[in-house]
Amino acid sequence: MTFFRMQDYEIYIEENGLVNLYKHIKAIYHLDRVFVVTDQNVYNLYHEALERNLLELKVSFVVVEPGEKSKSLKTYQEVISKLIKLGIKRNHLLIAFGGGVVGDLTGFVAATLYRRLPYIQVPTTLLSMVDSSIGGKVGIDLPEGKNLIGSFYDPELVLIDPSFLKTLSRREYANGLAEMIKAGLIGDKKLYQHLLDHEDVTEAEITMAIQVKRDVVLLDPYDKVERMYLNFGHTFGHAIEKKHNYETYLHGEAVAYGMLIALQIGIKYNESKQELYDEVKKLLLERGLVKEPLLKMEDYIKEIITDKKFFDNELHFIVVPKVGTAKILRLKESDFQ
Repeated sequence: MTFFRMQDYEIYIEENGLVNLYKHIKAIYHLDRVFVVTDQNVYNLYHEALERNLLELKVSFVVVEPGEKSKSLKTYQEVISKLIKLGIKRNHLLIAFGGGVVGDLTGFVAATLYRRLPYIQVPTTLLSMVDSSIGGKVGIDLPEGKNLIGSFYDPELVLIDPSFLKTLSRREYANGLAEMIKAGLIGDKKLYQHLLDHEDVTEAEITMAIQVKRDVVLLDPYDKVERMYLNFGHTFGHAIEKKHNYETYLHGEAVAYGMLIALQIGIKYNESKQELYDEVKKLLLERGLVKEPLLKMEDYIKEIITDKKFFDNELHFIVVPKVGTAKILRLKESDFQ
């Protein structure tokens, strides 16, 4: 087992860790009711195992449809209504049991229902293990853009069980690799080198990716400076997801295209090297995260204007000068023409 301490909560990484979930819950929670928000795919695969490991508790489920479209005001209201009908009170525990959509949605419900509820994260995808379950960002999407309504709200704990990865499709697995490649590029040269040479990851590499995020979150919890480095590839990644109605590209795939665009912009401003762009492009093609012909930056300019990293008329845009480092460029809309 690997253990991390954040400011106000703990992260446990342990193979087959689901069997210890009850123990972790009882260390922070004294009541006997828990409410689980999950999606239909995860429910079908794992609800029996979850209930088996929480026999001493009364478990109630709220099940949403899989996919980014469940991060909506409509689903948010539906989840709250179902939880209230099930009898949830402000001191009851919520469990986000699923991928990034479930984690973001459940966290936002926890942050806002009755003004706050305690909740924990049990991520079941590689993407949510290395990214969305860590750092306390919760929220939902609007038609105008991704994650535009949200909050910073920490869980009581995060339990990461790599055994869940066995049921992921290759596409979903690669979806998480994209965020790990990003983590390596902005903060860990050794991790990036491993991902160049290996398609599969172990608990060790998952831990390395989490360490990158943990370090910047502890340094800058509220996106003032350093935490923005985690947005490498995400400005255009979110624009790509939005323009294609969250249907064509998974988050990691969109971010992969966004990283290539960001490297191109870095080259334009003499911050990134062509050799790095070529290497990253080859890696992303090999992992099936991008396809040629590549998406073009100019097709997504309009969509980035609502990006939450815009301040007044200035976008804080992340580039990578060399592997393991990141830098903020302050750009205007006209700079992308």
